[in-house]
Amino acid sequence: MTTKTRIPAALVGRAACTALGMGLVLGMAACAGPSSATGGASKDEGAATEVHVGYFANVTHAPALVGAAGGYFAKELGSTALKTEVFNAGPAELEALNAGAIDIAFIGPSPAINGFVKSQGKGLKIVAGAASGGASLVVRDGIDTPEDLQGTKIASPQLGGTQDVALRVWLADQGYTSDLQGGGDVAVTPTENAQTLQLFQNGELDGGWLPEPWASRLVLEAGAHVLVDEKDLWPDGRFVTTNVIVRSDFLTDHPETVEAVLRGEVAAIKALQDDPAGSAKLVNDEIAKAAGKPLSQDILDSAFQNIEFTADPIASTLQTQLDHGVKAGTTQDADLHGIYDLRLLNKVLAADGQEKVSASGLGEE
Repeated sequence: MTTKTRIPAALVGRAACTALGMGLVLGMAACAGPSSATGGASKDEGAATEVHVGYFANVTHAPALVGAAGGYFAKELGSTALKTEVFNAGPAELEALNAGAIDIAFIGPSPAINGFVKSQGKGLKIVAGAASGGASLVVRDGIDTPEDLQGTKIASPQLGGTQDVALRVWLADQGYTSDLQGGGDVAVTPTENAQTLQLFQNGELDGGWLPEPWASRLVLEAGAHVLVDEKDLWPDGRFVTTNVIVRSDFLTDHPETVEAVLRGEVAAIKALQDDPAGSAKLVNDEIAKAAGKPLSQDILDSAFQNIEFTADPIASTLQTQLDHGVKAGTTQDADLHGIYDLRLLNKVLAADGQEKVSASGLGEE
């Protein structure tokens, strides 16, 4: 296995097309090659020689971190070489998927929806979930109610990402304006997570809507406090934070490889549940490689307490996620039917004695 931190601009290597940015998604059907999704001639070609998997060095992506570092992916992949890349946020990771630089991505629902919509349903499939919860709006002293946010500057990890959309929609529900250029009653400023911590400590940001462990880091390292825990905004406190998506052509050509990665993910989730201390150490070691230093134990404990690790994509919440993206102005409205293909996951779950999960009418299961 090889691992490297992804530089978003360097979308090279195995890319079939060279256009970058979100416009690349629109041309994806022409770039990605034939697949069953487009009615072409692609077919099951057996196991891939190698598979490139992308994820974040966040606790919300712990199933990927444990799957890679704990050897669960490699064990299931056998002779297929595993190569991994670390990203800061979903939109950059989606660009890499669209360019063919990665095959499988652990990613938030908003970028997954954007990729599906802009490729007219042909570019990707959600094949599993990975995590629920683990995102909060954390703010400085003096901000104790929504009314105190007037004129503040609040960070999100990246424009169009899952936390960015959640922040903009919540602000709108509180009666605030915010535009995609950083204007309005509250200035939303997409910022890399590590920079958010530093800028908050320097007094240049008033808070951020952040995934774990960054929300806990601002609280425990920089004196922030939680204004909104996102799980409180959802029925039963459950909403998808991290999905597993696959390029449609890779899924068609190499279902055996995708199934192997899903077996590894399910095994990693079991390890997270059965051995939380050992799994947390693996996660922390991987975060240290990407961020330069490990998390303190109190931050690690806080982050893990805020997240449910599950292969269930909680499909019943996805339409609401789309509605939020449309309201935030980062996503166009569309029909999400066909976005899920949970057949391989349910095969893996059945073999493991677990109940199958639902696509909520938005795909195959």
